[in-house]
Amino acid sequence: MRIKLVLFLSILCGSLFSSVAQENGLEAWFQKTDQFLKKYVDDGLIRYRAISENPSELMQLTHAIENVDLSKKDVATRKAFWINAYNLTVIDAVMTNYPVSSPLDIDGFFAEEKHKMAGEWVTLDEIEKKKLVDELNEERVHFVLVCAAKGCPPIMKGAYMPEKIDQQLEEQTRAALNNPDFIRVDHNKEKVALSKIFQWYKKDFTQEANSLRDYVSSYRNESPLPSNYRITYYEYDWSLNAKKK
Repeated sequence: MRIKLVLFLSILCGSLFSSVAQENGLEAWFQKTDQFLKKYVDDGLIRYRAISENPSELMQLTHAIENVDLSKKDVATRKAFWINAYNLTVIDAVMTNYPVSSPLDIDGFFAEEKHKMAGEWVTLDEIEKKKLVDELNEERVHFVLVCAAKGCPPIMKGAYMPEKIDQQLEEQTRAALNNPDFIRVDHNKEKVALSKIFQWYKKDFTQEANSLRDYVSSYRNESPLPSNYRITYYEYDWSLNAKKK
């Protein structure tokens, strides 16, 4: 029954809304994405249950980006587009399989499932690694792309906007790297425990920085990470980043 409902709503969204981005411009899509995330994000978590009660809002946003033409858009617009598109698509993929307890419960979630965006079919991994890191040379996306797991930095309550994308990336990166739950400094044991994000994407963070320690320290508001502290990685929390109510 749910599959039929999803298919019906998908067709309805496609016919009624066509594409927010095409009819009203990409700017309208950014604004509607901002409204959606402000409505359904609380304390860095997502209100999936509430979204499931009104899925047409999300479907409208994901349909709108299928055929967007980015060929003449500037770097700021492309960065903001792909970041928002990633986060919305993650939410949409969870909702297609809802309820689930982790994105890892969904086969091919990151590397195999293809989604149509900007006229091409891409996986979530391709958005992160190819579109944002390789093509746009932006390693800070690892602190703003939210993979539906609590181990990720918390999702922002609102959309990333072209006119302030660099400021937003800087703020979110600095917030993550000064969060004691994300960067765990143990002075008693002279140890620093980093998120596995740093282990997985080490080469992205050390393109310009000499080491992970230097990269993290460059964003620390107080003292840098002590040079004699041992670097370790704590286990990633793959449980769903869902708001309970």
